[in-house]
Amino acid sequence: MKLMAVDYGDARTGVAFSDPTGTIAGRALVVPSRNREKAVADLARLARENGAERIVVGLPRNMDGSEGDRAALCRRVAAELAEAAGLETVLWDERRTTVDAHRILSDNGRRGRRRKETVDAVAATLILEGYLGSLRP
Repeated sequence: MKLMAVDYGDARTGVAFSDPTGTIAGRALVVPSRNREKAVADLARLARENGAERIVVGLPRNMDGSEGDRAALCRRVAAELAEAAGLETVLWDERRTTVDAHRILSDNGRRGRRRKETVDAVAATLILEGYLGSLRP
């Protein structure tokens, strides 16, 4: 099963796709998301174009596991995306994915603007890898 992961952000949204067997994370990209309705439409289109069968949306929880305003927004985006794409959406705890994405990019020499432009795609890949790992026996 091909999966699509989403790291929703106010300005940019990271997107990552698994391989067709749903085993490993592959292609990753960033879409603009200043306009939520347009971002949801773009994400639904990407899901269709890439043959996604399920969408995993990062759920930003606080370190103590509680949910704040950002989590509520991501829940709304996931519901809107499920309706727009006609696909099941799964919420996945994304704690620390952005921090880890920044570290990975920094360790690989990505600094400043170059890092800012790709961090959301890396975060989406980390969300996808976490979810894929949970599916393995």
